[in-house]
Amino acid sequence: MLTMEFLLYLPPPYVPISKEAERLKNNGNIVARSLLQVLALFRRGGWMADDAIEEPPLRSELFSADQMEQHGKALAASHSLGAKRTRDLLLTRLVENEGVLLKACDLLTAAIKDNHPGTPAGEWLLDNFHLIEEQIRTARRHLPRDYSRELPRLGNGPSAGLPRVYDIAQEAISHGDGQVHTGSFGRFIVAYQSVTTLTFGELWGVPIMLRLALIENLRRVGTRIISHRMGQDLADFWAGQMTETSQSDPKSLILVVADMARSNPPMSSAFVAELARRLQGQSAALAMPLNWIEQRLSELGLSIAQLVQSENQQQAADQVSISNSIGSLRLLAATDWHAFVETMSVAERTLREDPGGVYGRMDFATRDHYRHVLEKIARRSGLAEEQVARNCLQLAREAAARNDGDDRASHVGFYLIDRGLPRLEEISGMKIPVSLALRRVRGRFIYLGPIALMTAAFTGGLLAQAHASGARDWLLVLCGILALLGTSQLALALVNWLATLLVAPKLLPRMDFSKGIALESQTLVVI
Repeated sequence: MLTMEFLLYLPPPYVPISKEAERLKNNGNIVARSLLQVLALFRRGGWMADDAIEEPPLRSELFSADQMEQHGKALAASHSLGAKRTRDLLLTRLVENEGVLLKACDLLTAAIKDNHPGTPAGEWLLDNFHLIEEQIRTARRHLPRDYSRELPRLGNGPSAGLPRVYDIAQEAISHGDGQVHTGSFGRFIVAYQSVTTLTFGELWGVPIMLRLALIENLRRVGTRIISHRMGQDLADFWAGQMTETSQSDPKSLILVVADMARSNPPMSSAFVAELARRLQGQSAALAMPLNWIEQRLSELGLSIAQLVQSENQQQAADQVSISNSIGSLRLLAATDWHAFVETMSVAERTLREDPGGVYGRMDFATRDHYRHVLEKIARRSGLAEEQVARNCLQLAREAAARNDGDDRASHVGFYLIDRGLPRLEEISGMKIPVSLALRRVRGRFIYLGPIALMTAAFTGGLLAQAHASGARDWLLVLCGILALLGTSQLALALVNWLATLLVAPKLLPRMDFSKGIALESQTLVVI
């Protein structure tokens, strides 16, 4: 039964008058207390405003693979980018989604303890809540705040201010009713990139954005479950009042119906369906509240039968959405996103045309390092990543055509991490920040400088002691030479030790020999 405190959230006027209501107010059960907490959650400010409970699930017209391909092109044409850096909204939304799902889980658990029947969608949510919690933790871990801010953001439409790739994920979830098919989704991304190319960062963000969109969809279905539970418990309260009154004091039944009418209960499908289930087929006296409900609905152009049918359809649709979303979360964890990114990236396909024939045979970590360098050049030059990749490929092809004996220059990596990097930055129009220029200059002296300073300091100290002891002229010079030899070795050892603590190691390019060593790379080592 629902406490009367819950009815305080209903539109006025309502005044609790029955003794039974006062008793319930003082002895509310677990479900009622959980409902009060949920309502308090919905009434906080921010994105979780009062109208948040009305947000529908991500559910649009179901598309086939061919239709998704056409939709990808249309979506790319409609997208317009806005400000590059804005405040992060996704992490805040994730926290709020987690709060709603936790409250929904608490409410459903309390309903089970009170022997209240649940819905199929609610049972799916409870049975798989451990997976949802794990996916929320994964999403929070893989979405650092700075990463989200660097993604291209939309400047118009319902998703304005959000990352473009997040809107892409929402569209895929919406037109699949929460279900993600890897084949159909891959065609969707290829079609989108035929109009607008996505960056490496966006492609790497696809799995996390799909995860966030699925959690968002689960949250929206969760609010419907909460709303359904609230409507059912409200109907359960009034049905209990009327049933008890009809048995103990039938003449007072009209007063209870008047109380319900004054409370202006919401004519939701959950409320009407549960009230009809509890009252229909009972005594003739209980037909009076149903007649009032029917009359109230007729003013809205509805009927009890229509709302009962609508409630059944909504429960079935919510069950499909939540089961599809949970299945898609499992699919995300089992998908090889490394292969997805390398397959979908236009810049990656350009680099694989390496004239040296080396890039495609390198291990993943090396290729990923090359891509990060390419991303930085594109970001600082204002060019698209595929254009920087084409510049790099052109330089490698020119070096291969010259055939000057330096095979390294015909490899794209020579212009990404080696001596050809300044040339690639120059033709890409990259603006080198002052801090980066200083780091490069400092790097030339970061090793020899400290050695020279330490050697001079140690040698000076020893010469000062020798001079204080009476050494002069040629003897002082001899002491200086001997001290210089000894202190230079000490300084070298100290700098080498400090370098292991302070300087981050650089990744050395490696070939991928996981499937065996190629014939031209086989080497015999004799010790």
